[in-house]
Amino acid sequence: MYTYVHGGDIYSEKLAPTGKPFIDFSANINPLGLPASVKKAVQESLKQCVNYPDPFCRDLRKATADFLNVKPEYLFFGNGAADCLFRLAVALKPKNALVLAPTFADYEKALKTVDCKIKYYELKESHDYKVGEDILNKITVRTDIVVICNPNNPTGQLTDRNIMNAILERCHEVGAYLLIDECFMDFIDMPREYTMIKALARNKSLIILKAFTKTFAMPGIRLGYLMTSNSGLISNLYEAGQDWNVSTVAQVAGIAATYETSYLNESHIVVNEERTYLRAQLTNIGAKIYGSHANYIFFKLKRPDNLVEDLRKQGYLIRSCANYNNLGEGYYRVAVKTRVLNRGLIKAIKEAKKHAFFVNLD
Repeated sequence: MYTYVHGGDIYSEKLAPTGKPFIDFSANINPLGLPASVKKAVQESLKQCVNYPDPFCRDLRKATADFLNVKPEYLFFGNGAADCLFRLAVALKPKNALVLAPTFADYEKALKTVDCKIKYYELKESHDYKVGEDILNKITVRTDIVVICNPNNPTGQLTDRNIMNAILERCHEVGAYLLIDECFMDFIDMPREYTMIKALARNKSLIILKAFTKTFAMPGIRLGYLMTSNSGLISNLYEAGQDWNVSTVAQVAGIAATYETSYLNESHIVVNEERTYLRAQLTNIGAKIYGSHANYIFFKLKRPDNLVEDLRKQGYLIRSCANYNNLGEGYYRVAVKTRVLNRGLIKAIKEAKKHAFFVNLD
């Protein structure tokens, strides 16, 4: 039977053992929630749903291009970032790929649908799970695509732009594509210091993945996109799947979101404050924090052994990272939420640790 490996599963159990809905810290969504303008746009779009959606997302492409200051022809939209990954795999059909370990599971899942062989660049705990210059040695003439998540999921660790430029140059030398997942870039401090969007125009080997999902708290609407200056690849992406892969509702929601500059500014303030709060509180509890520069915290906590289950009983869902490649038990990821919810999570972790202490005494 198929096993779901991601966070955000609030459907397997309708209510927590407390009798209340779960508080989901396992999915990294903007804590401000869906912007009011997007809700209104979605409601008003329903009357348009009697027609097929625009297969080329023309209005959405223009709005997003203006928002990002890129050319509209660089953009391809999909039913969420994951849909874009699977379509890209079909469009490119790479034979050999290099991915980080640990990182987001769907890179490997998508690549394996076209029988691509996976090599891993294993991130080391001793180096705080950062990508180092030694990754260049892993990129050979046999490499067809390199995938870098920046900031990485689940670690929230950033790859320095100098290293990223070196990776891009190496990929160009060997004829490989470089896919950079920047889905969480909007939540870090000084994103302009890390994004590679400006490099798109000068290198057709570069592909950047982004989504409205996390940034605008709309995972249920499903809207992601790829950016590349490679017009041939864009054409291949259209050829690689169905024409109506982005609903009318999703297109209208995305257009409305591109005007939410004040929402984004407030998000930066809230996420920065609450990320600092959670890091401090978890450190005080005894957790070891790594990276965590986005809207989630990646940490190691040796006790209690059954933290996920203990928190579930208290009504909190967190992401165990034990099933990530190159990780094991004791590693966790929690989303950054509002102060009230964050305070509740910290209290619940303290309760779990206290319970484990008394059980061990017995």
